[in-house]
Amino acid sequence: MTSHILELLDFDSSYNCPIIGTDEAGRGSGIGAVFAAAVYFPSKNEALIEKLSLLNDSKQLSKKHREELYEIIKTETINCVTPISAEEIEEINILNASLKAMRISVNTVAKEINDKNITVLVDGNKLIPSMNLKQEYVIKGDSKSASIAAASILAKVERDRYVAELSKKYPLYEWDKNMGYLTKNHLAAIDKYGITPFHRKSYLQKHFAKQEQLALF
Repeated sequence: MTSHILELLDFDSSYNCPIIGTDEAGRGSGIGAVFAAAVYFPSKNEALIEKLSLLNDSKQLSKKHREELYEIIKTETINCVTPISAEEIEEINILNASLKAMRISVNTVAKEINDKNITVLVDGNKLIPSMNLKQEYVIKGDSKSASIAAASILAKVERDRYVAELSKKYPLYEWDKNMGYLTKNHLAAIDKYGITPFHRKSYLQKHFAKQEQLALF
């Protein structure tokens, strides 16, 4: 595992400048805020490399390992996590909301670094609009870049905690199990109990249209 963290760090180091990585979590969920994190490593000594030996794309890690890495990343890096609410997602769409959350997080971290030579690595295939910093998108960046992988963990852990709290208020939808994704059980609960203020209504248009069609028969 240590060799993989070295590969992730080498990817960032290949740019020969300060790197801020950014990633989001919750884009495909049917409820709640989308979260985006930005991470900068001020130092990469042997002790830190050992602590982060399991660093990887958050989706490839167990919850236990994500939580452990989260605490290390929060204390050992300059970082920021930004949520954009379901209400705003409905207003500006999920892509724009995700990019806005990334922009806020990146700008917050960049102000603390205060270096004109920063390059921002954005997970995915889109660049962040209205940014004055040099940036580059990296497809599957959370498996290639240390800073993006770290950002993916911060965003994922904070969103999971947020959804867990929401699930306590709305236990009938089992968000603690499905994380708000529109599983069969989640959709069945929506049909039975209706939607909540935290549902992203645009995500349910196809489902409701299908229900209306079925009602004709």
